[in-house]
Amino acid sequence: MPPSLPHQPAWVKEFKAFIMRGNVIDLAVGIIIGVAFSAIVGSLVKDIFNPLLGLVMGGIDFSNVFIVLSGERMPTLEATRESGAAVLAVGTFINAIINFVIVGFAIFWLIKVLSRFKAKEAEAAPPAPPKSELLLEEIRDLLKSRAP
Repeated sequence: MPPSLPHQPAWVKEFKAFIMRGNVIDLAVGIIIGVAFSAIVGSLVKDIFNPLLGLVMGGIDFSNVFIVLSGERMPTLEATRESGAAVLAVGTFINAIINFVIVGFAIFWLIKVLSRFKAKEAEAAPPAPPKSELLLEEIRDLLKSRAP
């Protein structure tokens, strides 16, 4: 006889059942991919778009566009914050908006493509007949099998 396991509280069993459900695991995978995608988008905005926008707008570096509310203004946003000044980081906010728009645009196209694939799958598979029709076919087959 195998040794008995110590008694587990009911919530542990419920938690295991919750975690092992497919949609929770799918959600976790989605979050991990989303974080990786956000890093790519962040780099795209910071390393590609902002320098190009800055060049077009006369050399403005969006990461250093900020308004000092109180305290001394330093050459960079980071240095100004480290000095204890209160700042409005307008450039950081602009970067966040650009990130949001890019992620939203990418998700829009991803959903659009996935919806197109699902529509093709739905067209390929014929719809299942209604339950009443299946029952009638079954009755018909039973009657045929009884006939002499």
